[in-house]
Amino acid sequence: MEDTKLDLRAKEILRTNDRGGYTVPTAGLYPYQWNWDSAFVALGFAAFDIDRAWTEVESLLASQWPDGMVPHIIFQRIDDSYFPGPDQWGTTTSPPTSGITQPPVAATIVRRLHDLEPAKGRRRAEAALVALDRWHEWFATARDPAGRGLVAIIHPWESGRDNLPDWDRPLSFVDTSKVGAYQRRDTQHVAADQRPHQHEYDRYLALVAFGRDNRWDPAAIAAGSPFWVADVGVNAILLRAERDLAALAGALGDSGIADRATRRAERLEDGLASLWSDAAGGYVSLDLRREEHATTLSAGAFLPFYAGGVPADRAERLIPTLRHWLDAVRYGVPSFDPTDPQFDPIRYWRGPIWAVVNWMIAEGLANAGHADLADRIRTDTRALIRRSGFYESFSPVDGRGCGGKDFSWTAAIWLAMTAPAPVAAVA
Repeated sequence: MEDTKLDLRAKEILRTNDRGGYTVPTAGLYPYQWNWDSAFVALGFAAFDIDRAWTEVESLLASQWPDGMVPHIIFQRIDDSYFPGPDQWGTTTSPPTSGITQPPVAATIVRRLHDLEPAKGRRRAEAALVALDRWHEWFATARDPAGRGLVAIIHPWESGRDNLPDWDRPLSFVDTSKVGAYQRRDTQHVAADQRPHQHEYDRYLALVAFGRDNRWDPAAIAAGSPFWVADVGVNAILLRAERDLAALAGALGDSGIADRATRRAERLEDGLASLWSDAAGGYVSLDLRREEHATTLSAGAFLPFYAGGVPADRAERLIPTLRHWLDAVRYGVPSFDPTDPQFDPIRYWRGPIWAVVNWMIAEGLANAGHADLADRIRTDTRALIRRSGFYESFSPVDGRGCGGKDFSWTAAIWLAMTAPAPVAAVA
């Protein structure tokens, strides 16, 4: 399909998935509003309708919890095509939400929206600024109570990269004896060989039950959650978000938020450094209950470039690894090491390419001076969409589309890569 037709198709997908102020990732498989999906959707809308982009962010932040958390799912309209729904989460918000969060890319997107139209967007940016500061402060307190500079996730779904091999060992300690019978919905929409295994889903639901039984109390969860992991992706994304929040606050004249975001960023920078593993040759996640680093590399190993400030000696190890990965497959960047025996080119997050991760990695590489690699990743991303359409993910081996069709964030990334908003350097 010609690129001009793909531009039109991408816009059509965003409009079709628009449910009136918020956008679903795709019909059927994901019929609600997802946190980081909405942030990327706003990036796509910004290419042709900045007012609608702001509305997407505002609808997301409107469901912020009193303690500052922004939930990962907002059940705006009840739809039984998705499981687990509101009853399984047991939250008391209106509209109901899940009890966990997702990677906080929103501050980076809000900074970009503001930079597109600083005067026109000032009022909306100021309102978002306060909500984002509260969310980031929640991460610092609820998910890093020890103050070590690493925020924890309590469920693989919080990573956004749900089914990584990184989670296999931490999940092995989760008791599933009380899960009981349930009916999955995901495999009614997508082939089972592209989705998590049943034993993995059992553990996902056991973690939901743990949070629900503890009324999603941050202190109880921090003390007893069987899954308490510092994900390299979430920590890198939050570090970038703090830097963008500080820059945005500075531009808006809010020195208090700028100072808080800067202090949080400094702490996160120290924490992110501790996720480096010489044995693995990159940045990896850390099981904080057992102080065990993951032993294999995922695409998250390259997200510290997106955060900014990868030391030269570590970049010298990461860049050849990335080139090796790209040479090992037809398209990049696979979500997991394509040379590892656990690599699966079509199973959820165990190999497939995700346009949003490619966007972040390419952004980071470009800012770090690796323009050739950034261009290669952007070229591959566009080639995949030209070949297969706007799928949720893609096989790095043959380029086929995987997961949901007509996917909002894939459409958004197409628009962001072909008609990008001004790229702000990491603050």
